Amino acid sequence: MTKKLKLTFCGGTGIVTGANFLLETMAPEQPFRILVDCGLVQGEKLHEQGVIVDANRIPFPYDPKEIDVLLITHSHIDHVGRIPLLVKQGFRGTIYSTPETRRLAEVMLEDSLHVLTKEAVHSGIMPLYEERDVAASFPLWQTIPYHQLFDLTNGFSAYLKDAGHVLGSTIYELTYNGQKIAFTGDLGNSPTPLLKDTEPVTDVKYLVMESVYGDRNHEPKDERDQRFVEIVKETIARKGALVIPAFSLERTQVILFELNKMFQAKQISPVPVYVDSPLAIKVTKIYHELSKDFNAGVQKMMLTDADVLSFPGLVYTDDTKDSIAILDKPKPKIIIAGSGMSNGGRIIHHEKNYLPDPQSTLLIIGYEAAGTLGRQLQDGVKHVRILGEDVAVRCHVEMISGYSSHKDSDHLVAFAEAAKAKLKTAFIVMGEPKSSLFLAQKIRDNAGINAVVPQLNQTVELDF
Repeated sequence: MTKKLKLTFCGGTGIVTGANFLLETMAPEQPFRILVDCGLVQGEKLHEQGVIVDANRIPFPYDPKEIDVLLITHSHIDHVGRIPLLVKQGFRGTIYSTPETRRLAEVMLEDSLHVLTKEAVHSGIMPLYEERDVAASFPLWQTIPYHQLFDLTNGFSAYLKDAGHVLGSTIYELTYNGQKIAFTGDLGNSPTPLLKDTEPVTDVKYLVMESVYGDRNHEPKDERDQRFVEIVKETIARKGALVIPAFSLERTQVILFELNKMFQAKQISPVPVYVDSPLAIKVTKIYHELSKDFNAGVQKMMLTDADVLSFPGLVYTDDTKDSIAILDKPKPKIIIAGSGMSNGGRIIHHEKNYLPDPQSTLLIIGYEAAGTLGRQLQDGVKHVRILGEDVAVRCHVEMISGYSSHKDSDHLVAFAEAAKAKLKTAFIVMGEPKSSLFLAQKIRDNAGINAVVPQLNQTVELDF
């Protein structure tokens, strides 16, 4: 007899961030509710009855007390950032993730608390959550390794595959009544410099998949690497500062890895490199400690270079005074700082200082959400407002998409097509509308798969 499940898209639709999906049984006598991810909305404001509101303060469309299980795909803040709020509002179920995700989530949520508290004080409102809510989240947290079938009870089992996006990132394959639904989280841009490749999903009936780069492709790897070398060389030759807004988790570590290779191969002259992000410093330490999880190529390199994320001239600036002092350090130099979208953090101070400098370069290497300073700079504006001041953009602005941690359009289609034999419907989420709609059409046209783009809070019934 066919059973049914109900899937509600509580976040991550129409935008890239704020992943939040609810899967539940429809039998009222034995309800069971699984939440997949509970992330912050970043760089976006929502319109509600003509008023711009902070999307993270809109109430959950479910009662947190009634959620039995929360599955976390990875530790980026747009996938974990509202977990403490969920706990604050009564969630007492079990949180599951890989061990790596749990460890990284500790430092990510600690940093998120600091940022949210600072923003709340500035705006004169109460913080979204407090330190005690973060602390209360981790006693609920259990870990599951990859490739181990795990019983979630109430007829559900979970199997975790490597998504290849960041350390510990997971594709969840959930089995119910002998059939499967998969939640991809974010899918890695394999092959990546550090991580293992994304594992395929081949035998699921339903697929909930991301679409960040659903409407465009990245540069080829060789072209990407060569362009990075050229940009570094050109900036050094101009005696400028190379300023790189970078996500603290994964992107900063990839940049350090690539710079280490350049220095060792003597492709670029030695210059000081500043990692100006307390969070990135903590994450890099964890990456070093978990380097056994890197891909085979990096493992081979580590036989002769034990720390592939370090090199002479690398300076970590944890303290604020050391961050401020970077301005007085002579050029040429390289500055890596957060946030990756230039919507806060130390990067905006460096952009304020170096955007007007024709000798310097701003290198954008990640996704920039609509409404962020990073998106404005990516779009080529010539003047921006930073910290209450008008700032002219006279520096060189360069973009490399190939270091993205997300699959591009062609590889997303190929990922979906691998599941074609049994796949009934692919739900395309976690992308701007144009990216999601383009990808859905491309999957329908190229792979012959029913692909749909759900709306926020839309509920669908799934036959199991």
